[in-house]
Amino acid sequence: MNEKKDNIRLIALGGLGESGKNMHVVEIDTDIFVVDAGLKYPEGEMFGVDAVIPDISYLIKNRERVKGIFLTHGHEDHIGAIPYVLKELRVPIYGTKLTLALVGQLLKQHGLTADDLLNEVTATSILTVNQVKVSFFRTTHSIPDCVGICFHTAEGAIVHTGDFKFDQTPVGMETADIDKMASIGKEGVLFLLSDSSNADKPGYSVSESVIGQEISEGIYSAPNRVVVATFASNINRIQQVFDAAEENNRKVAIVGRHIYDIVMLSIDLGYLKVSDDIITPLNQIEKLPDHQVLILTCGTKGEPMAALSKMATQSNKPVHIQSKDTVLIASPVIPGSELIVSKTIDHLLRIGANVVYNKNLTDISSHGSQEELKLMLNMMKPTYFIPTHGEYRMQSAHAKLALSVGVKSENVLIVDNGDVVEFNNGKVSTGEKVPAANILIDGLGVGDVGHIVLRDRKLLSKDGILIVVVTLDKVKKQIASGPEIITRGFVYVRESESLIEQACEIVNKIIAQCVKGYIIEWNSIKISIRDALNEFLFQQTKRRPMILPIIMEV
Repeated sequence: MNEKKDNIRLIALGGLGESGKNMHVVEIDTDIFVVDAGLKYPEGEMFGVDAVIPDISYLIKNRERVKGIFLTHGHEDHIGAIPYVLKELRVPIYGTKLTLALVGQLLKQHGLTADDLLNEVTATSILTVNQVKVSFFRTTHSIPDCVGICFHTAEGAIVHTGDFKFDQTPVGMETADIDKMASIGKEGVLFLLSDSSNADKPGYSVSESVIGQEISEGIYSAPNRVVVATFASNINRIQQVFDAAEENNRKVAIVGRHIYDIVMLSIDLGYLKVSDDIITPLNQIEKLPDHQVLILTCGTKGEPMAALSKMATQSNKPVHIQSKDTVLIASPVIPGSELIVSKTIDHLLRIGANVVYNKNLTDISSHGSQEELKLMLNMMKPTYFIPTHGEYRMQSAHAKLALSVGVKSENVLIVDNGDVVEFNNGKVSTGEKVPAANILIDGLGVGDVGHIVLRDRKLLSKDGILIVVVTLDKVKKQIASGPEIITRGFVYVRESESLIEQACEIVNKIIAQCVKGYIIEWNSIKISIRDALNEFLFQQTKRRPMILPIIMEV
């Protein structure tokens, strides 16, 4: 009898060459298993975009083969795309208790219900999904209930670590299950997919307990109100804030519906240990002495800086930062948001706030550094290794670590989103690709904002817009009214009357020439107007505004 052999394909739909938007596809024969479905926050030139999610067109095309989505933990970069995925794919979702509770909140915000699809697992669960054995192991991160996921095949295990660090003194003392990881390694790991976020940082990541001390000391030395900004889903950090508030006899007021809901949910489920009387309504903080007030906040998407930025510029209605307030920024900086953080700190300092923004609060990561990544590699002893979750430099650094602990160079695979890694008959091949573009979320629109729209928004942000309105008499073939020129973000009209008049004259001449030459096709006239004004305005101003000719008929 021939020994059974599985055909395996691994595809990242997000999370490679970037920070966030994590989503991996594991195919075992005809079955598709999805690990995580996250979002990432928009980059600097994604004007107006709210979030970015993975392209799931490959999953939609193969919807009959998708057996479930398996979640490693409850951070937005791993679960934020779930509502958008479920609108297209009604498939089972597997996650730990807290992770599923956070997913439930997300679905509620989108007006969705999927209680019949949510399946709770623990770090000790062993499932059989369509004849494939799936097991889990506990990991340590900045949120409780984190797990790595192991798909057992006839060729060996496929292990996805999720986000992790090896913290010996974690918040809540939920330590990583090292014994189980080593046991998985002894049984045989074919592919290891491991978190690369800190692969370029030597040594070990500092324990979360150090951050708790920093927060407590910052609050203790603050003479007036304290404002703490952090990620809404960083439950362990929020626990440290509440612990420090209680130590220093302060009441906690929560600013932001998103973080308030997560705090209340975590308290109800027992993941946050908070005294009954420590949380106070926002409208009560004015009645308390300043030295007894702590304000906990985050942005509408769960990120730390948005609400703080509004407070700093006095545009947040519930709370304004006051002179002599102490502001603790207790979270790492999202890649690409460094400028926003810098400007916010400047605003805070200008209004007289004391900003606590030191490395122990912002640089201590919840991801493992090089020695921890090597420990994971040594325990798992994978035949093949794929660095995941990180920018290319992080993947590259992680690949070097794998080589240093004995993984063969030909078995270390640095791939991009959409690349297909296939294992068949004992051989690995790559080359095939599937769609893995960024899908942009803007308001209620999903994917209707693309590169052309972003290009237009960028142009508008640089040189503004100029609109030319002309009404033509269709019978007489002449201008009935106009041209009228309207500008926004290009020039100040009252100081540029001569420029606008010259532009109107150019439009008049072009329309006269077109009518004289029997060119009455509006698109041709619009192109002529746009080209002529573009050249004239650049000569006069060295700017290229977006030019929109509008022609009406009477």
